Amino acid sequence: MASEDESKPHFPHTSRWNSIKTKIIVFAVIATVIPSVSMWWLSYVQNRKLLSEKITQELTDVSAQASREVDLWFKERLYDVRVFSSSYMLSENLERIFLRSSGQTETAVALRRLKDYLGSVREKFIPYDELMLIDVQGNTVASSAAQGNPVNMPEKWLDAARSGKRIIGEPYRDGPASNAVMVIGEPIQDGQGRLLGVLVAKLNFHSIGLILGSYVQGQEVELHLVTREGFLLAGSRQAGLEPLKPVLAKEIAERLFSGQKEPLGYEGFEGGAVVGTLKRVPELNWGVVAEKNREKAYGQIVRLRNVTLLLVAAVLLGIGLCAYWLGVAMVRPLGFLTKGAARVSAGDLDVDVPVRTRSEIGYLTEVFNHMVAKLRQGRQELAAANEALLEKNKQLEELSITDSLTGLYNRSHLMETLAGEVARSRRHNRPFTLLIMDIDHFKTYNDTYGHLAGDEALRRTGLLLKESIRSCDYAARYGGEEFILILPETGADDGVGMAERLRNQIAEKEMGSDGEPLNVTVSVGVASFPRDGDDPHSLMKRADAALYEAKRRGRNRVVLSGESRKKKRQEASKEAHAA
Repeated sequence: MASEDESKPHFPHTSRWNSIKTKIIVFAVIATVIPSVSMWWLSYVQNRKLLSEKITQELTDVSAQASREVDLWFKERLYDVRVFSSSYMLSENLERIFLRSSGQTETAVALRRLKDYLGSVREKFIPYDELMLIDVQGNTVASSAAQGNPVNMPEKWLDAARSGKRIIGEPYRDGPASNAVMVIGEPIQDGQGRLLGVLVAKLNFHSIGLILGSYVQGQEVELHLVTREGFLLAGSRQAGLEPLKPVLAKEIAERLFSGQKEPLGYEGFEGGAVVGTLKRVPELNWGVVAEKNREKAYGQIVRLRNVTLLLVAAVLLGIGLCAYWLGVAMVRPLGFLTKGAARVSAGDLDVDVPVRTRSEIGYLTEVFNHMVAKLRQGRQELAAANEALLEKNKQLEELSITDSLTGLYNRSHLMETLAGEVARSRRHNRPFTLLIMDIDHFKTYNDTYGHLAGDEALRRTGLLLKESIRSCDYAARYGGEEFILILPETGADDGVGMAERLRNQIAEKEMGSDGEPLNVTVSVGVASFPRDGDDPHSLMKRADAALYEAKRRGRNRVVLSGESRKKKRQEASKEAHAA
């Protein structure tokens, strides 16, 4: 038999021109042009990246600043209306009109005072087209305008006013040629909390347009305040845009409101291609869109890209011709080796690639054949070792999650399962019940019959639980003589019924190993998700409290969480009546 060294392939002597090293050197000389092309391409990519980041930052900054300004503007208007509505002037005069038995003269004086007050406030605050007081029937009591206009109040505004909540309407147009407007209101109540009326302010979005215009002065950026449906509320360019008309397609608006960070390309309202980003206005279902003409934004980088592509194409053509010659010289002998390697990768080790050249590839082929022979030899050994390792891993996994005495799951696996069940039930809005079961007087049982009998009682209790629950239920040994059961898709009442059935079965079960009637009883505490808690800690705490209540009532019983508190309240009530 030949020795191992003799069976190994030997490196052949090859001529200089047959050497792969020589061919690689020739190719490397030809490929010296690649670094220059790579630098050109890298420059283009880097410039495009920098330009994209600049455009992104510019649009994001402008839209974010404008969004904050619009949000601040709206909050100031809400604050102003709240301050105005709390004025003693409004509540006092409304009481005179609606609550007191005032004469016509006194009522007329009160109406005049209200109108004068609203008019003076309106003159100081430009964003308000009109301030008005409406009663609970929706009638205008007083207005800052010479002749009060109908007000477009939102649905259920009266319910909000009676609850003391502010009223915020939807944007609308107050006329064919007007800007977008909306109403906000604050309820006015007397000292006893009775609703006297509502102070309503009609906001004009023209002021928002001026705010947006101030942020884009000297920039090639346009700002639009739009709704989630893509309807325009105000824009940085006041002329040419009609309020409450769609300036964005529905799918474009949805993508902008989705919160993506990169600018989105779409067709602008004038038909040209633009890129834009959107920043939501906090607490409102609106967004500020910052957009820029795409051609102007990327014009310089497009020209650089075209020039770069022409240069790369020319260089690739030259390198391709050289690589073709080199490939023909190398690929043919490598083809046989590649087919053999493919068969080996597919699991076929009965491969013997013929050696058709005396170059480095020929030596590589001999080494490959030798390697395949070694692989064939070790395949069976490796398969046997893998099978043994897999079996050991299964045993280790089973031991890590199982209680060795009862065969139930152990405490660490229980806590992971409980957390997972809480998450699943919360996600699907489904109930489940948690049972904590404790063997009564177990210490006395151990002292009377011995620890071996106690272990046998625990083992048989665990076996009974495993045989009695559903396939979807879960049972684990929590520690000592305590067991925990998780009953998915089970409400509190069904959980109590299940606990009673298990309690009866355990009480009737003979726990002695030799058939002696060494019966044990259990106390069970029951808690239900989400009735008694929506996290593992709360459920365990409530079920444990119910278990202690079962112990306190004499053991061998089931107590639902909440019954202990109800019973304590009843006992306290009886003691109070007796006193």
